[in-house]
Amino acid sequence: MGRLLPTKSDYEDRRNARILQNQARLNSLGVHKTLSELHSIASSAKPSKVHVRKHCNKVYDLTSLRRSDRLKGITTTQAPTTPNHISFRTSSLRGAGGNEERTERWPANAPLVEVKGSEMQLISSESWARRCDSKSRGSVYHSVFGICCHFCRQKKLCGEEDCKRCGTLDMDQPCIGKTDCSVCHSTNGVLCRGCLKVRYGEEMEEVRENKEWMCPHCIEENGVKPYWICNSSFCMKKRKMAPTGIAIYRCQEMGYKSVAHLLMDELERKDQRRK
Repeated sequence: MGRLLPTKSDYEDRRNARILQNQARLNSLGVHKTLSELHSIASSAKPSKVHVRKHCNKVYDLTSLRRSDRLKGITTTQAPTTPNHISFRTSSLRGAGGNEERTERWPANAPLVEVKGSEMQLISSESWARRCDSKSRGSVYHSVFGICCHFCRQKKLCGEEDCKRCGTLDMDQPCIGKTDCSVCHSTNGVLCRGCLKVRYGEEMEEVRENKEWMCPHCIEENGVKPYWICNSSFCMKKRKMAPTGIAIYRCQEMGYKSVAHLLMDELERKDQRRK
């Protein structure tokens, strides 16, 4: 017997008739025409442009930093020096023609500074009164007249009461609160009182009296003290060694005079083990 084809039921006939009635009603209302028009408008319309923010490079002027005294509204007074102060050493070396070159090396704790009146930075009277509060590293920062220490890199005025350079800003005088190497006269030999004592075990008064005082760099180059090196972070990194950080407490516990004495002992023991 052959396969019988399914016959349509009355439900399907009624369903198809209802679909035809609905389509005819939509056509009479114009719905299909409106939909076709909307689709054509949407397809022909161009997509809106995405707003892209333009990047503009900002140019920042080189201005001096705002200090806390200025924010507090404290009146400032100019440091005790002439408005257009030029170091006497500089003017004497220029000569009449002004083209002579300086051949003599000046001490590193007495650098040549030429300051114009417009470049003078004001120091508040409150800050000036605190200059001698700390003799170790100084209490007053000054970007022009302060001399940078090779170890702590603090560009501060020294706290010595009888220092004419930091007390009266006399640029013809050396800073007695900073050291100067008798050999190199470079910034490597500039150390403040605190770093000189803690890192190298020396007193500032003894260094002042010793006219032949040498910095750790020159001591190493001349072979005066074996294994004696500069333990600043810059010099330690150049030697491929880790900076010591706050090692003075460990040195005191172990009985060493300074960090330099501890490093000298450690380097000597390493050299003996290699041999």
